[in-house]
Amino acid sequence: MRFNVVFILILACLCVTLAQGSYEDCCLKYVRRVKKTAVRMVTSYRRQETDGGCNIHAIVFTMKRGRLFCADPREKWVNELMLKVETKKSKKHMKGKKKLGG
Repeated sequence: MRFNVVFILILACLCVTLAQGSYEDCCLKYVRRVKKTAVRMVTSYRRQETDGGCNIHAIVFTMKRGRLFCADPREKWVNELMLKVETKKSKKHMKGKKKLGG
């Protein structure tokens, strides 16, 4: 009888521990503004959707040293920054093709 109780308690603790570790890396709020120096450091972005464990739509920008910040996708400056990131990526891609072809 004691073994069953101990086993159930250990199993319950294990389940709670596993459940706590399953949270996604989600944005909880947006930044309102970003300094110009930070804008130049942005290297990529990803979209956060509300499916799964995340409860707000967001654009998650990644900076050169791996720092992240979350922004509201409805904001004009956010869409402009996304476009800048895409432009930077396409320019780097084109430079690589010129070197290979030349």
